[in-house]
Amino acid sequence: MNLTGKTILISGAATGIGKALAQKLSKEKTKLVLLSRRMNLLEELAVEITNNGSTPLIFKCDVAKRDEVLSVFKEIGDKLESIDVAVLNSGISHRTSLETVESKIAQETFDVNVMGLVHCVEALTGDFFSQPPSIIAGVSSLADGRGFPKSGFYCASKAAATIYLESLRNELAFKGIKVITIKPGFVKTPMTDKNEFEMPFLMPVEKSAEIIFRGLMKEKTIIQFPLPTVMGTKLLKLLPNKIFDFFARNHLKKTLKK
Repeated sequence: MNLTGKTILISGAATGIGKALAQKLSKEKTKLVLLSRRMNLLEELAVEITNNGSTPLIFKCDVAKRDEVLSVFKEIGDKLESIDVAVLNSGISHRTSLETVESKIAQETFDVNVMGLVHCVEALTGDFFSQPPSIIAGVSSLADGRGFPKSGFYCASKAAATIYLESLRNELAFKGIKVITIKPGFVKTPMTDKNEFEMPFLMPVEKSAEIIFRGLMKEKTIIQFPLPTVMGTKLLKLLPNKIFDFFARNHLKKTLKK
């Protein structure tokens, strides 16, 4: 798909991959609709993009709150007839404690990473627009394949997101909507800056936006990167549990010593 002139919605657009993708797309003469919980950062991004010659529509939206999502998308639908491409990028991650299981963190993680997708898809395929989007691209993660220590809620939520998007890919095909799953590895963003462990093949956020942009243009079913991490996660899935557990526990020991 040629994205020039297309109307593209990005959730979680204030920082990280969403912000970098918005910056990239703003140079391609696209019409941007940007969503984020952090309106102050979104306003700063809007000024930057406007100075580049494209004025985006911006909306404060917490994707974890269904009523808020439906209200915001109704407002968008009142302003625009359709969205051509929706990049559902909102996501959060918490490193968890070994001492306690914090259900509040689990709830928040699943509310954003899984239910946030569901709420946005519900709105995009509802009655707010004259026609559904051509592409819905949901951001999952290469961490969706195994339960990595201290990242259980995040890994589980991304596994759920990946499976949900896979199901949607076939369901929405009958409505003429292509569903794309985006699976990044480690990308340098404010979210990964909090990680206390070494992140192999850490990628600059601008490069990740370029890869996603090219993947959307080619309408790939899955956009996953970087290649070494893709291959590594595939191998990890094949490991017997005993071997995976050995490496996971050794990694955890090294992390705890820091």
